Amino acid sequence: MKKLILSVAVVAAMLQCHAQQALGNFPLTTSPEIHADGRATFRMIAPNAKSVQLTGDFLPTQKVETPQGTFDIPGVAEMVKNTDGVWEFTTEGLKPELYSYSLIVDGVRMTDPSNVYQLRDIATITNVFLIGGDKADYYRVQEVPHGTVSKVWYESPVLGKSRRMTVYTPAGYETSGKEYPVLYLLHGMGGDENAWSELGRATQILDNMIAAGEVEPMIVVMTNGNADLEAAPGESSLGFAQPTTQLPHTMDGSFERHFPDVVNYVDTHYRTRKEKGGRAIAGLSMGGFHSLHISKENPEMFDYVGLFSAAVNPRGDEQGFYGNMEEKLARQFADAPALYWIGIGEKDFLYDENKAYRKLLDDHGYRYTYVESPDGHIWKNWRIYLTEFLPQLFK
Repeated sequence: MKKLILSVAVVAAMLQCHAQQALGNFPLTTSPEIHADGRATFRMIAPNAKSVQLTGDFLPTQKVETPQGTFDIPGVAEMVKNTDGVWEFTTEGLKPELYSYSLIVDGVRMTDPSNVYQLRDIATITNVFLIGGDKADYYRVQEVPHGTVSKVWYESPVLGKSRRMTVYTPAGYETSGKEYPVLYLLHGMGGDENAWSELGRATQILDNMIAAGEVEPMIVVMTNGNADLEAAPGESSLGFAQPTTQLPHTMDGSFERHFPDVVNYVDTHYRTRKEKGGRAIAGLSMGGFHSLHISKENPEMFDYVGLFSAAVNPRGDEQGFYGNMEEKLARQFADAPALYWIGIGEKDFLYDENKAYRKLLDDHGYRYTYVESPDGHIWKNWRIYLTEFLPQLFK
């Protein structure tokens, strides 16, 4: 009788565990399989599918025409079905990098069921994998002291709402008693306060570069640049609203006007260096736009400015908040930032806009650092830019 009761109890416990977790849903194949020479093999079990394709940022790009212009997007490769009904494709040797990809099965885009590692970029979910070596080793979690990542809510009197940001404090912050410089790191259109820590691998980059002595220990504040939102999709009072790039008050001056609220909160809640030489601001795309305009509106606030594939030109508000740009740049460069850093990919759709902006700076004799890289408007470039920008801060 005792054995029977024990058996029933064990079965009941197993059923309860199964109800709580997806036990037993193990992948039936390995995908991707990373080979020693940097090749990656992708597999998909779909014996009844008529077509399986692979698309990813490691494949040759293809051009697509849109009303906004011509863009390079990831190419597509045909996978081949073997006699077991498994579709396969093996790449050539890939350079070290964090890559993303999706599968297309009979015309339907989907994630790889054999790869649980996924990231959301706006409203798109893709799988990811990493080829180690070179700068990609900065993106790994290594055996080094780790900083702390917090999701912090703050009040913005200018916007009249509570908002959330991601704050990284370096290893040892809690016990050191020291004051730290602060980098404000801003995302692009459609992104949020999670973008740099997840898609950008910023926390791993910081941990590894600080531990290696290549970067000064610093606090990094990653804000939500969509002034109409409280926080990232699914993590605010809006609930599970569909993510979109079509948001109000992104590039109309609202975010820039409220930014001193962010700096005031950080300076009163963290041990910071509360002077121009202890602050940097940088961002990608829309975040570069915000960094450009926040820094020129507050020239006494930031000594380091980074524009990563930045949108530059005002968007229909030349007579309002974004007006008098040359006059404001003159005020900013009268006491020039210690570093004004511009990076852009040669295939980026914002390349010509950045070229025109650099001509404006050149015409006035304003000093800046310029980096031009391959590829287009992609996270690969922005992660690399971060690894090159960070070592130049707070020296």
